[in-house]
Amino acid sequence: MRKVELKEITKTYDGKIDVLSSIDVTIEPGEFFVLVGPSGCGKSTMLRMIAGLESITSGELALDGKRANALPPSERDLSMVFQNYALYPHLTVEQNITFGLHVKKISKKEQKVRCEEVCEMLGLTPYMKRKPKELSGGQRQRVALARAVVTEAPLCLMDEPLSNLDAKLRAKMRSEIRQLQRKLGLTMIYVTHDQTEAMTMADRMMILSNGRVQQIGRPLDVYNHPDNLFVASFIGSPPMNLIEAEVSDSMLTADGHWVMPIPNEKKWLLREDKVMLGIRPEHIKLAKESEPGFFVQVANVEVLGTETLVTFDFGEKSQWVAKWSGQYDILPGTKLRITVDNKHYAFFSVKNGKRLDRSPIPAAVKKVSS
Repeated sequence: MRKVELKEITKTYDGKIDVLSSIDVTIEPGEFFVLVGPSGCGKSTMLRMIAGLESITSGELALDGKRANALPPSERDLSMVFQNYALYPHLTVEQNITFGLHVKKISKKEQKVRCEEVCEMLGLTPYMKRKPKELSGGQRQRVALARAVVTEAPLCLMDEPLSNLDAKLRAKMRSEIRQLQRKLGLTMIYVTHDQTEAMTMADRMMILSNGRVQQIGRPLDVYNHPDNLFVASFIGSPPMNLIEAEVSDSMLTADGHWVMPIPNEKKWLLREDKVMLGIRPEHIKLAKESEPGFFVQVANVEVLGTETLVTFDFGEKSQWVAKWSGQYDILPGTKLRITVDNKHYAFFSVKNGKRLDRSPIPAAVKKVSS
């Protein structure tokens, strides 16, 4: 296990535009840390800087407390899994796995023992004499993972290793990688653009946009308490519903027709003229007769088996999505009466997108004691 510290790290190629700007984070030993964000936000660049494949423009990278800015990749004691797996096509599975050990001048006997152990762990034993072209995508991914693990390096870097796999296999490999990381006690830094991967795998996650850190935290904390509009709209599937609302006379008016009272604990909103109102899809419910609510027209329905996603028109300009547990037979064009408990509202600044309310949004999180 290794501790990785990035202190005010900046990266620029032309001296004018920062690809990464003021990255400041400490990744603890044994932590599964995920870098997530849209394509081009700087995730892979940061990973390559940690690996020593990219130079650092300014700031300090420390590995276990020792400055590593100028340390060659071969001396950083880490392993890396690339997006395209980078397997040697002319070598067998066994030879691909042990290639790094040969470079490190580890004895052939030790190479064989390590290879057999990791192949047994990852279910590759029957394929050790095959070449990459004879393997499926999932098997090739396991070989790339085995090659990283067999070195017994305490730090493992992964750059979107599952992006070439189909959805079912990605879900299976997410679980396998996470279990392997826990079993071996590795510090793992994992890059992905898929927020579902980030939510399901991370101990902590960093959300990046345009080379800047938007938020760092545990997945549920980020989901329940997004720091800004970008995080609110990026994290969550479907993402948070957002709409601009006018503030006046202790009331919020959204899209000119939805009027709701401002809760007493949120009276500070009266200092604002306008706010961005956010509501998670699972917090929109069908209104009972005794509950206050308003009518919407259904635009689309997706029945996913265990849950149903209902898209409805919200005024003239907006569409929102509700996520309901179970199966609902609803036709597009149907009018529904819905309600939202005001304790689930989230408020953001119209001017800079930052979260205005810091009070916690209740979340049904159950802790199971061992």
